[in-house]
Amino acid sequence: MKNIILENEHAPAQLLRLLFHDCFIQGCDASVMLNDTKGMANNQSTERQAAPNLTLKGFNYVDIIKELLESECPGVVSCADILVLATRDALVLTGGPYYPVSTGRKDSTRSYPSEALAEIPTPDSNISQTLHLFAQRGFNQRETTALLGAHNIGRISCEFMKSRLETPEGAIPLDFLSKMKRRCAVNGSMSDMDASLRAAADRAPRSMQYYQGLSSSGTRGGFGNHYYRALTRGKGLLTADQELLADEETAKAVFEYVGDVKKFRLDFAAALVKLSNLNVLVGPGGEVRRDCSSVNSDS
Repeated sequence: MKNIILENEHAPAQLLRLLFHDCFIQGCDASVMLNDTKGMANNQSTERQAAPNLTLKGFNYVDIIKELLESECPGVVSCADILVLATRDALVLTGGPYYPVSTGRKDSTRSYPSEALAEIPTPDSNISQTLHLFAQRGFNQRETTALLGAHNIGRISCEFMKSRLETPEGAIPLDFLSKMKRRCAVNGSMSDMDASLRAAADRAPRSMQYYQGLSSSGTRGGFGNHYYRALTRGKGLLTADQELLADEETAKAVFEYVGDVKKFRLDFAAALVKLSNLNVLVGPGGEVRRDCSSVNSDS
């Protein structure tokens, strides 16, 4: 894992997002890893091909680890376990909290594209929609707020920030809105920008990190509480993030995490343990895949 992060500093965030998308749909069973419908009953497509998952990254890191393990201990460690363990280790290496991880998960022989399309929270979800989807999986408001703190790390693509950019509300600070437009304006969609501003936007990366929304940050994008501090200043990059302040209980948690980063880290670790144990597949209902992208030929 250390070597992977040395090559790509964004690997921890990519793995964390991949884990979330896997566990959120039918549990942590590596169904999101499947990219081949051969051998799967009643499947014409896979979760990986569902719209919310088209921008997922990190599959290759699981594949690298799987190949190494198969060469030493074939048929022992599932892709689901690899994803859970790799995510935990990557988070620790990037400054995140350590948390215990159990093993013994089996890999699914099915994929659930329609569920992924309907049940993965969107960047534009309002607080009621977000809380409903998390509650269906047993997460309360505080746990939901803690899990969304995963946005502390990694970059958020401008395509996910579209609603924040194009339909800004008065709560968005003008200096921050200007910064977002410089980062993300494309194809003249921000017609109110002058030529020099559009030229700067064309040269800018098409993504942002949460620390970029703050005037100063000691953590500089590491695993701290800058995500929550940004929200209290109206500088949420996603509508769904900023909406955490629209609910009394989630807003209470946001302000608590702003004042106590240790509490956030503890709650985040506990929520990730819970996420990693969602609907674990064991017994004859699953398998240990030889290749994470396809079910075993003898399934």
